[in-house]
Amino acid sequence: MKKIEALIKPFKLSEVKEKLIGMGIQGMTVTEVKGFGRQKGHTELYRGTEYTIDFLPKLKLEIVLPQELVEKAVDTIISAAHTGQIGDGKIFVSPIEETIRIRTKERGREAV
Repeated sequence: MKKIEALIKPFKLSEVKEKLIGMGIQGMTVTEVKGFGRQKGHTELYRGTEYTIDFLPKLKLEIVLPQELVEKAVDTIISAAHTGQIGDGKIFVSPIEETIRIRTKERGREAV
């Protein structure tokens, strides 16, 4: 089992979600987050005063799935979230030791 964490631009969520569902992903968690990388924020003007926005809004998708689906899911996220502009995001893949469904007490693949 692996966990994919993908940080993407908020306006790309619908496209990413549709493509993941199309490949058979049955669930994901989406969290609104803020952060910065090479993009390092930007400046804006509000009521005549310039200020810097250091942390930019992003969405964090978390998906747990069997090892054999990881590459396809990663490729799907990349193709759906790509704009070619700085700030497109990052994908992290981590091992998952155990998965347990609370309702049924199922473990492993059956719990996903």
